[in-house]
Amino acid sequence: MNRLSGKTVLITGATSGIGKACAEQFAELGCNLILTGRREERLRSLSGDLSEQYGIQVVMAAFDIRDHEACKEFVDSIEVPVDVLVNNAGLALGVDPVQSGSIEDWNTMIDTNVKGLLTMTRLISPGMIKQNSGHIINLGSTAGHEAYPGGVTYCATKHAVKAITESTKKDLHGTKVRVSMVSPGLVETEFSNIRFKGDDDRADSVYKGIDPLTAEDIAEIIVFVANRPAHVDIIDTIVMPVNQSSAQMVYRDE
Repeated sequence: MNRLSGKTVLITGATSGIGKACAEQFAELGCNLILTGRREERLRSLSGDLSEQYGIQVVMAAFDIRDHEACKEFVDSIEVPVDVLVNNAGLALGVDPVQSGSIEDWNTMIDTNVKGLLTMTRLISPGMIKQNSGHIINLGSTAGHEAYPGGVTYCATKHAVKAITESTKKDLHGTKVRVSMVSPGLVETEFSNIRFKGDDDRADSVYKGIDPLTAEDIAEIIVFVANRPAHVDIIDTIVMPVNQSSAQMVYRDE
């Protein structure tokens, strides 16, 4: 059953990976889209393609989610109620241990994964409360449930997303606004290329010998979560490829 047709879905980080796949799958169900990301050319191409293919309304804005004023200016410009907010924008940078990690990388991860998510939630949630409906879906990670060496800051940010999700649900207690999180394990997107700063060989080695999750797999789950009946709120889903059993337990086929 399609309960989402005609709804307005705002997706951050929609230029690639899970965010782009979410845009495509929500569009297929007849949702109108508001897409954000840093790469304007990609946003324009995606927006045009989806609008033409599905006959939906697509609004786009290119800005960095770390820029609070840009976020506010963007949200102030939205002319329709937002039914679903997908806080997807996020990244990992490096795998250095805490004693030699990059402060600059740490700040980028914290400002994007935590502060950016908080900013968008802060700006969008009052409208949802006013209309007494809506759904906030945060992109978590298995790293938000289990820390691992070399992930000190990334894991911390995803633990923060888990806490933010739980606290937001409690802050909105008594309203009909739903709050959810989807926590993937190994997903083959640009994630590892960004983490290893363009080292494609190193990024490819992350997925060597396994059948990893795809962006489409996770988007399908996000759409499933959003498409539940209005009284059903899936708080979290932990999703791994069958080859993975924990952050560090990955079986690789010979």
